[in-house]
Amino acid sequence: PRIMNGAGYESILCGKMHYDRSRRYGFKDITGLFTNNEMKSGKGRRPKPLRLKARPVSPRFSEIGPGDSSIVMSHDQYVTQAATRFFKNRTDADKPFFMLAGFLAPHPPFVVPGKVWENYRDAVENPYIPDGFFESLPLNYKHLRARMGLVGVDPKTVKLGREMYYGLTEWLDTEIGKVLEALRKNDLVDNTVVIYVSDHGENMGEHGFWFKKTMYEQSAGVPMIISWPQRWRGDQRRHGACSLLDLAQTIVELGSGVAPGDWDGDSMVGWMDDPHKPWKDLAVSQYYGGHIASGYAMARQGRYKYVYHTEPNREIGPERELYDLVHDPMEFANLAGDRGQQDRIKVMHDVLVKELGEDPDETEQRCRVERRNGYHHL
Repeated sequence: PRIMNGAGYESILCGKMHYDRSRRYGFKDITGLFTNNEMKSGKGRRPKPLRLKARPVSPRFSEIGPGDSSIVMSHDQYVTQAATRFFKNRTDADKPFFMLAGFLAPHPPFVVPGKVWENYRDAVENPYIPDGFFESLPLNYKHLRARMGLVGVDPKTVKLGREMYYGLTEWLDTEIGKVLEALRKNDLVDNTVVIYVSDHGENMGEHGFWFKKTMYEQSAGVPMIISWPQRWRGDQRRHGACSLLDLAQTIVELGSGVAPGDWDGDSMVGWMDDPHKPWKDLAVSQYYGGHIASGYAMARQGRYKYVYHTEPNREIGPERELYDLVHDPMEFANLAGDRGQQDRIKVMHDVLVKELGEDPDETEQRCRVERRNGYHHL
């Protein structure tokens, strides 16, 4: 937002970004919703690596079911109203705008009106999990399941939760449609780039996980749709890996801004203009948050995904995952132990370290210090 402001735009925050209440990073907040008004401490600590006693099933699973209202739906309806009101009040004399419309859905609690649920009722199969899979998980993922209350979720709840998630996605689609219609009604559609993207996916019971935090495709992979008919025809798809870092660079280029030289990521504008333009086909992701014994990082390049779990302590070493997403799209067959894959693992680890700018083990140690100290609020 600060870069776009410098390029002559008015940066508008309309909805969720989970910002600390003292920070807006260049955005003008037009909603004041609770999702941006927390006081964050930044503090936390790692659990003992071998303490894996499962917590009770998360209370989030008791909130799943049909209903006509929820904190998620109320929040998002307000975002729709605020965005459409903003468009209605724009004049030709106003600056161009850069708006982030931050919807919550599809997000727990998984509640959706019954008439929408009916579209998915008994139509979504439960996940397939091979025998012995949980025992083969990396230590960090065992911690996630135990500490997030994901062990022992009733299969009927899993089924209902998956149905509700699809229903909530359809419900959100309707809200986004209202925002797009407001652009059309106010003659803004021809000169507005519309980007749909998410901050993370939803495990939705796959691999025995819910919510986020894993590096499986369900969690780390997100949808991204970029629409500007004045420049790009529809019905196109780019198949290489890219990331939200690349999207940030793309937005800046589209707005004729200038990104700082130390920014990561690469603009995708040239790649969108020409599908044959060479593209790096690389995305990285990191997680150093809560409920894990140590942080981990992922590199996705081409058909392969590599995940490096940093060592929890001196007695327990790092763990690795490697998946061939062509032959194993559900990521059940970890190839990291195969002798024939060791050269690939080394190459992908070097790519990961280069992209991150430091070894993940160094990041983990720095993170532990920062989590002990927390944030310094002004």
